[in-house]
Amino acid sequence: MGDSYIIAIDFGTAYSGYAYSVTPKEQEIEPILKKWGEEIGLETPKTPTSILFDEHGEFMKFGYEAKAAYINVRGEDAKKQYFFENFKMALYGRELTRDVTVKAANGKEMTALKVFTESLRFLKDDALTTISSNTGMKFLASDFTWVLTVPAIWDPSAKQFMREAATEAGIVTEGTEEKLVIALEPEAASVWCKKLPSDGFITQNHSRNSLDQSPGTQYIVVDCGGGTIDITVHEVLAGGALKELHKASGNDLGGQNVDRKFKEFLREIFCDGVWDEYEQNYPSEVQKMMYDFTCLKQVDEDVQITCQYNLGTLAQKKKAVEEFFECVEGVSWDDGCIRISREKLRSLFEESLQGISQSLREILKLGFSIEFILMVGGYAQSKILRQHIIDQFGGQCKVLCPSRAQEAIVNGAVQFGRNPEVLASRKSAFTYGIAVCDIFRETKHKAEKKFTAEGLDYCHDVFCKLVKEGEDVSWNETRECFFCPIQSDQTAMNMRFYRTERKDAKYVDDWGVEEAGSFIVKMPDTTGGTDRTVRLDISFGAAEITATATDKDSGCKGSIQIDFMTKSRENIKSRKVAHVPCVVLME
Repeated sequence: MGDSYIIAIDFGTAYSGYAYSVTPKEQEIEPILKKWGEEIGLETPKTPTSILFDEHGEFMKFGYEAKAAYINVRGEDAKKQYFFENFKMALYGRELTRDVTVKAANGKEMTALKVFTESLRFLKDDALTTISSNTGMKFLASDFTWVLTVPAIWDPSAKQFMREAATEAGIVTEGTEEKLVIALEPEAASVWCKKLPSDGFITQNHSRNSLDQSPGTQYIVVDCGGGTIDITVHEVLAGGALKELHKASGNDLGGQNVDRKFKEFLREIFCDGVWDEYEQNYPSEVQKMMYDFTCLKQVDEDVQITCQYNLGTLAQKKKAVEEFFECVEGVSWDDGCIRISREKLRSLFEESLQGISQSLREILKLGFSIEFILMVGGYAQSKILRQHIIDQFGGQCKVLCPSRAQEAIVNGAVQFGRNPEVLASRKSAFTYGIAVCDIFRETKHKAEKKFTAEGLDYCHDVFCKLVKEGEDVSWNETRECFFCPIQSDQTAMNMRFYRTERKDAKYVDDWGVEEAGSFIVKMPDTTGGTDRTVRLDISFGAAEITATATDKDSGCKGSIQIDFMTKSRENIKSRKVAHVPCVVLME
């Protein structure tokens, strides 16, 4: 089977889904997308990223079913169960550990690793069941290459967290880790949109545009997700492969920023503590109102949303419901419905639109020859957002949005799993290096870092760069370095990896440098003294970084996927004390 059988999971902040291919490798693939919502009369390409656990923390339901079950729960039962949604944002912009927790709708907490693991386990099991029923063949997880999409602007620790959750969920097992590919969301979308004909895009002004695939074409991909706005810049190379021109950027001003503004607006309307009491006592009804709003977000006109029964009842205890609307602009009460004007609806988008525009302007002023802005993701379905980008940037470049913007990432991820070399190179987001000892030179090194070993003076904690921030790294590129021990009886070498956004760091304890992981390679044969060699092979080209060190004499190996989830200062200090030194062997 090899890698011809692919399952791609698009694990989104607001919605998740999967697509697959069981087409033989030599054939052109058309991903098969799972459709959701049949049980509630819908047929959508994704299901809500919502998960429900019982009061004992046992998994109950995921997606539409979880949301429906929670919305139908009343009173005390709602307070006992653990209902999670939007939890993907717990991984954004924070220092991650394996015991980080996320908060359920009732305020109770659970470890994020369990919430993500059970979500991925459900999607894995559902995918295998769906494929088996559609093909009449029995499949195991190990029959597939799995592609899991993550935001490009996520920290490496978040990407690693997703890999660990996927492993816990049984998507891959120890020894088959290479069967799980971490793909960056805007890259996957770019791969898909590059193949779309002109009628695959939403038309504007009756024009028919598709993405130019001629070599040299440069374009921006804006992945408009529920949580994050993820921006990458690509250039088409000869043969159709893509080169990343600028490292991923973006912000956390996705569609849920608009949802938060809407909730703040409801709190403004239902003042005097009414909304707070409602949110506390009827969390499942709040879910229903927010779900209704996700549909209204896509239009650019006056909208109305049903006021839930218990909200109206709580409001009436204070005063007539109509009176809550008298002092609030842009909204009115209309026989059980909250009517919101087009202008007010647009104002809820303001912070998000300004943040996205600012991020795009910063890229456009760098001097690239950008011909297209490609908008993908569920939030790109909003007319208000699309029109804003056209108004702001349509004079500089063509703004394209696939007509099935929500499906672009997962469909592209299937193709990426089949053909990862379609992405020729990425920009390194950090400068990565390793801690080494160097022959001490007074004119070059700090005196306090000097130490003596076997009659020679060395400088410790030197930051030896392996790749620089902003440097092009090919998708399958492995770099090779050689090291030798500084002590003739040394029986192990500790490889300590560091990263920084600086390009000029000299020592691993300089400001802005943080440890990214370490491992030890054994060197049991000491007969060669200091004339022994350890080869380090390090791969930067994938979405994650792996390293393997080999002692040439004994063949002993040490290997890691660099651990970005143990970055507390205490851990770093304790590891520095125990380090086994090495020195760069000049080739």
